[in-house]
Order: sequence, then structure tokens, then C-alpha cells
Amino acid sequence: MASPSRKAVGSDTAVQPATRPARSLEDAFALHQSELLGTLYYLVGNLEDARDALQEAFVKCWKHQDQVEGVQNLKAWIFRIALNTGRDLRETAWRRKRQGLPEDENSLAGNQLRPDEIVEHDERMQRLRSAMQLLREEEKEVFLLRQNGELTYEEIAEALGIPSGTVKTRMRLALARLREVLAEG
Repeated sequence: MASPSRKAVGSDTAVQPATRPARSLEDAFALHQSELLGTLYYLVGNLEDARDALQEAFVKCWKHQDQVEGVQNLKAWIFRIALNTGRDLRETAWRRKRQGLPEDENSLAGNQLRPDEIVEHDERMQRLRSAMQLLREEEKEVFLLRQNGELTYEEIAEALGIPSGTVKTRMRLALARLREVLAEG
């Protein structure tokens, strides 16, 4: 009786390494899905395209799941792929001069707010969205990765392939510009 259970344990460990990268990729995507969607939403400009980009990013990650074990920072790796996917989608949309439909902000904010809170939230979100449109693209990306993605400056640097000092400078410029624009309104 003792040998079959040893064999079963050995069988489990033989299967486990093959499924570990896929499982960790699925877990990481599930864990960061809302952050990714929020980042892509602000990057591409509408919820439908953000969802498309998120799905496409997952497929791209899945196709390269053999690389997951060699990745030191899975979150940064996923965000880099998602960011590149969002950029590609945004450029394609701009070339077609496609405009996004107005989004239902309440679907993002949750429906547990009172009507006056929903209106106030919508107004704040619109002011922020308008202010973000004034940022340079590289500032916007750093801001979104930091705020929505909750990545550290080092993770952002890794995801964008730039020095962390550049990330900090872009973030400082983005925050200064947002403060200035939001203070005016």
C-alpha cells in the first residue's frame, strides 16, 4: 500500500512543473485584471477597446507562457505586454479615426452610490480624463502604470525599458501638470 501512494505523489510532482507557469499566469492575470483594465481604459480611451486589448494581451501572454518561469517580475511582464497591446490598438484606432462611444461611468464606479455621489464622481472623472489628455503619452503611461497598475518605479522602468530616474521624472511632470490643470477647473 505504501508504494502506490509514493507513486501518486511522484506523479503529482511530475505534472506540477508543467502546469505551474500556466497556473501562475492565470493567477497573476486574475489578480491584476481590474488594474490592467483601468490602465488600458485610460490608454485607449473607451471601455470596449480596453476589454479587447485586455483579452488580446492575455492571449499574447498565454502564447509565451513558456517564458514565465524565466520572468523575474511577472506583474511587470504582463503590464508591458498589455501596454504594448493597448498602444497598438490605440494607433490602429487613430489611423481609422474611430471615436469611442460614451461610456457608462457607473459600471466602473459601482452602483452602491447615491445619485448625487454618482454625479459628483462622474464630474471628477471627466475632469481627470480631460486633464490626462493634456499629458504627453509617456507621462500618461507612467502615471497610469503607477496609479492604476500600482507598479513601483522600478517595475515601471522594467515594463517600459527605461531607467527608473526617467520614470520618476515623467511621474513628477505628470503630477505637476495634473495638479495645475485640476486647480484651474
